[in-house]
Amino acid sequence: MTVIEELTLTMPTDRIAAYLERDAEVWTPYLESCNGFLGKETWLPDDRPDTVVLVIRWASIEQWKSITPEQVEDVDRAMGDLLPTSLECRSYSVVG
Repeated sequence: MTVIEELTLTMPTDRIAAYLERDAEVWTPYLESCNGFLGKETWLPDDRPDTVVLVIRWASIEQWKSITPEQVEDVDRAMGDLLPTSLECRSYSVVG
């Protein structure tokens, strides 16, 4: 069953453009190399200028969860000083 990973990031508004650029250089290629990755969208809420929402589609929860915490840490390290000040993760099962 397809799974949606939703990441809601908060950071200073003056860092969002740089974050998005580095995310496209670092996280997106990494995700594209992962088995089960189906796609990613980046949303900028009109009513929350300090927020970035990443919507990532996975073929299955098992494939998504096969990424280890150590792998996440390695990719985050490549993001350098552009990590969010807060991060919330939600997941959804796609039905229908």
